[in-house]
Amino acid sequence: MTSTFAITTGSIIAILMGVFIFVLAALILSFFNVWLRAMLAGAPVSMATLIAMRLRGVPYARIVDSRITAVKAGLSLPLDDLEAHYLAEGNLYQTVQALIAADKAGLDLIWTRACAIDLATKGTGKSVLDAVQTSVNPKVIDCPSPSSGRPSIDGVAKDGIQVQVRARVTVRTNLDRFVGGAQEETIIARVGEGIVTTIGSAENYKYVLENPDRISKLVLERGLDVGTAFEILSIDIADVDVGQNVGAQLQEAQAEANKNMAQAQAEIRRAAAVAQEQEMKARVQEMQAKVVEARAQVPLAIAEALRKGNLGVMDYYRLENIQADTQMRDALSEENAQEDTKL
Repeated sequence: MTSTFAITTGSIIAILMGVFIFVLAALILSFFNVWLRAMLAGAPVSMATLIAMRLRGVPYARIVDSRITAVKAGLSLPLDDLEAHYLAEGNLYQTVQALIAADKAGLDLIWTRACAIDLATKGTGKSVLDAVQTSVNPKVIDCPSPSSGRPSIDGVAKDGIQVQVRARVTVRTNLDRFVGGAQEETIIARVGEGIVTTIGSAENYKYVLENPDRISKLVLERGLDVGTAFEILSIDIADVDVGQNVGAQLQEAQAEANKNMAQAQAEIRRAAAVAQEQEMKARVQEMQAKVVEARAQVPLAIAEALRKGNLGVMDYYRLENIQADTQMRDALSEENAQEDTKL
């Protein structure tokens, strides 16, 4: 019985040891391919480091491959830095590729700055590799941007003629200012402002048409790339057209406004004159009423004078004769005036 128990215990221990050795062998074999690849590539990694990365949930194969790529390109990147960038949710492959491209192009780009650019461009549709490629191969920005819906940048010279300009800005990425620097929209806005200012300072539109390069020179001298993520290499005027005569349109609008104002003032004066005329007519009617009233008082005064003896009967008759003669002369005068009018 004891012998049987011993045999059973020994079998269990052997089985457990076999399982342990099998698991250990499988585990070693799972890391062996990566370990051997790194060893043969000249970027050795210890087995303990691979196991530690596996326990931390890090894709050790991707990190080791990135390190191999860097080492083969002549760059020595510690595994801890690669792992830290991956844990920061950075794009490890593009960051390594950008660092290699910068090194081959002779650009001063260190690993920490490349990581910062990669994290800064996350979710923007751009990458640190694009930034390095733009620094090596400058890109051309259309001004105004086609997405703005505007075909040209419009400015007005001092003679009132509108000038329409389309420009192309050649820029190169400034890696030192890429993180926190203004992007393409700021470049487009500043260049547009500089073009409008330059056109507005020109004496006439002919000067702008004859010297389009003057626009690019003046705009370039303003240092428009300050505080941006780019370095402006050149500003080229792609097209210059003559637009509307804005000065004439403004003068026409001003003349129309002046005419409307004069008409309004004339209407005010006419209304005042009409009101004054009506007032004078009312005053004439009032004076005529007073005259009629005064004439009505004459017979009463005569009667009062007769009653008091201040006026005799013969005096009254003479007054009547005088009035009759006056009426007769007035009638004759009217008849003569009518005959003269007929003649």
